[in-house]
Amino acid sequence: MGSLGVLVKHPDDFYQLLKLKLASRHAEKKILSEPHLAFCFSMLHKVSCSFAFIIQQLDTELRKAVCIFYLVLRVLDTVEDDTSVATDVKVPILKDFYRHIYDCNWHFSCGTKNYKVLIDEFHHVSISFLELKKGYQEAIEDITKRMGAGMAKFICKEVETVDDYDEYCHYVAGLVGLGLSKLFHACGTEDLAPDSLSNLMGLFLQKTNIIRDYLEDINEIPKSRMFWPRDIICSV
Repeated sequence: MGSLGVLVKHPDDFYQLLKLKLASRHAEKKILSEPHLAFCFSMLHKVSCSFAFIIQQLDTELRKAVCIFYLVLRVLDTVEDDTSVATDVKVPILKDFYRHIYDCNWHFSCGTKNYKVLIDEFHHVSISFLELKKGYQEAIEDITKRMGAGMAKFICKEVETVDDYDEYCHYVAGLVGLGLSKLFHACGTEDLAPDSLSNLMGLFLQKTNIIRDYLEDINEIPKSRMFWPRDIICSV
């Protein structure tokens, strides 16, 4: 059933969705005078189907920080996912990417479509990152460093056990929850959430995605990496 069919079945949701859409457009227009941020928010809508509208509802300062945080991690993910990039090239980039976000002249090209545009024009993200307050920069750098190292580890290592599964999901999603908590704390709007809670939320979301994409990953040609633990496959 398409989006229109869903709205027909739930007409009361139409007003709230329209309100969200209009609020998002209004928020986006307020930052278009800043060219680097304009690029960031434009790309946010092109590379994120689900988070863009939510991020747009945040207050201005936090909205910028979370947008840039998302795009930085999206570039990391693009490098990790591109099977055309050799391992000996990919691993150093993942490990050092937390340094590259401070370098407006850093350049690398990979990915496809909008993801390629994002990484080709990453200097816009880097410039916007450098305009953030120190607390936001430190939070983004910390999570980027930890995530990049974790991704690099699993480029060279298969997910074989359930412990591997949990560790991989921690690196690619649990750390996102930790990072968001750090950003909200840096903004002064919230206390830091317990790391265990933020991590579990990320694990839940990532495992949902892995399970959803399991058949697609099996049938993909050329074969992509599999993140479903071999222990579980072999026990079935």
